[in-house]
Amino acid sequence: MWGGAGDCKLSGRTGAINIAVSSHRKTRGKPKGKGPARLRGQTSTSRGVPERGTAGRPRVKEAAGEWFEKLVELQAQLRAPGGCPWDREQTHESLRKYLVEETYEVLDAMEAGDAREFASELGDLLLQVVFHAVLAEEAGRFTIADVIESIHSKMVRRHPHVFGNVKAATSAEVLKNWEQLKAEERAAEGKPGRGKDESILAGVSRSLPAALEAYELTRRAAKIGFDWDNVDGIFDKIEEEKREIFSAIGGQKNNTRARIEEEAGDLLFAAVNVARFLDVNPEIALKKANRKFKDRISWMEGAARSEGKRLADLPRGRMEDLWDESKKAPRG
Repeated sequence: MWGGAGDCKLSGRTGAINIAVSSHRKTRGKPKGKGPARLRGQTSTSRGVPERGTAGRPRVKEAAGEWFEKLVELQAQLRAPGGCPWDREQTHESLRKYLVEETYEVLDAMEAGDAREFASELGDLLLQVVFHAVLAEEAGRFTIADVIESIHSKMVRRHPHVFGNVKAATSAEVLKNWEQLKAEERAAEGKPGRGKDESILAGVSRSLPAALEAYELTRRAAKIGFDWDNVDGIFDKIEEEKREIFSAIGGQKNNTRARIEEEAGDLLFAAVNVARFLDVNPEIALKKANRKFKDRISWMEGAARSEGKRLADLPRGRMEDLWDESKKAPRG
């Protein structure tokens, strides 16, 4: 869930969107030549048709395009004079943290396996896209229709093996074609290509979480053959980084902290390389490790309470015993 005190957060559940908004709102600052920011889903004849949801529960089939249009109009109303004070204060910059938070909450819901919660969190993430598009439309930059048209056109353009005459029988061939098409698009737009004057690391966003940034940097380097021969070499590198941290700990006082930070970063970077080499996304893997640690600490706290104590009051030896027991405890 996103938002702070006093916000007008909308539920991610479709049924909660019940504010009547005119479907003929006059668009503000719409780029010249663009149509209204609305999509059409299924025809009205598809409404009211019973079907089974993903969780096996009967539900009424609604036109996705109509609900999407309602959401866009609703968010515009929240931003309009007389709308929600919190929504009216927001900017692209102030919403950045919510975009990241909602993405992680989608991943949490996906992992939990609750279809209803998964759908709800995807709705929260979709609202972020709509919110940014509404802000952009107000400034005359683009509309939600431009956003959707852009990705639709891109997906058709980059799948010539589906919508054209290109042959691609394997995922590897698809990815190869994808990279070639991106290069052609950059050239057509007058952007520098991946030639001698541009780094192979160009385009890796510095705004990515550190683990993902390291993953993308090393993945691109690996594409041109700058990679380890096997995972043993990376573990050797980890051992080297460990020795350098110990060396930094014993270094001179005036540079110890900065050097320890640098060497710790090198160690983490090497660990990301292990995950990447083994075809594991380090961000997701670390998230799962975080959750596992949290679950085990929670189990230890419960065990301590059953003994009439707080976990923080137990001696270190007892904490270690409970930690070992938590690893054997069943997970709910």
